[in-house]
Amino acid sequence: MTGATVDRRRHADRCAAFRALHRPGRPLLLPNAWDHASAAAFAARGYPAVGTTSLGVAAAAGQPDGAGATRAETLLLARRLRHLPVLLTVDVEGGFSDDPAEVVALAVELAGLGVVGINLEDGRLDGSLAPVAATAAAVAAVKAAAPDLFVNARTDAWWLGVPDPLGEALERGRAYRAAGADGIFAPGAPDAATIGALAAAIDAPLNVLHRPGGPDLAELGRLGVARVSTGSLPFRVALGAALATVDALRAGATDAAPCPAPPSYEEVQRLGRGVAG
Repeated sequence: MTGATVDRRRHADRCAAFRALHRPGRPLLLPNAWDHASAAAFAARGYPAVGTTSLGVAAAAGQPDGAGATRAETLLLARRLRHLPVLLTVDVEGGFSDDPAEVVALAVELAGLGVVGINLEDGRLDGSLAPVAATAAAVAAVKAAAPDLFVNARTDAWWLGVPDPLGEALERGRAYRAAGADGIFAPGAPDAATIGALAAAIDAPLNVLHRPGGPDLAELGRLGVARVSTGSLPFRVALGAALATVDALRAGATDAAPCPAPPSYEEVQRLGRGVAG
């Protein structure tokens, strides 16, 4: 048995272990890291799987999120995290390309690094949704080339404010599932009733984004959710704590100030575009 065969088998086993963590009713809490230190800290706390946050990666590189500009940084981070004792899934925005072949090449390279999953989204920086068929084709192409990789297909129907977000999300979730997606991610779903409707109507593990003030992990489990991501929240909380600390010191404090509400996604996006907000 060759080393390559052993590696492929080990990767398949790790992908299967990650898939098994997606249990409707007992959701996986997935912390999202933006660098080696944050990922290593989550791993040390015993979280079995860690994701990356595209906003954190982009902001650290001085780029806006969702612009397809951080392919190299995303790959570099995956290489840095590959040896941590944790299952790693990577946010690749829309695949950093409209060409399915390039999206496949990225997915195959990530799988070769030991990554067990990717998030693949349909939102575009201009505020539109990619055509359903285009995202479904990318999902199908990735699954054909890397069948063990857990493809979490994300629809931005709520975040982009389409007229009928639930109907749009259901249509897209079903299409992405039919194309081979292993899970469906619907960030921005506004309330428990909507989340429950999604979980009941889509035959795939449902991933939602933790929303401060929204349903907690136990309630999301009762609604049928299989995965809850923290998204950019830990990164933004860390940034908020850093600002509070230095502002308190400038004001003459001798102790770090309590962390205020974290900067919003939009505020961090402006920083990524080089416009302080």
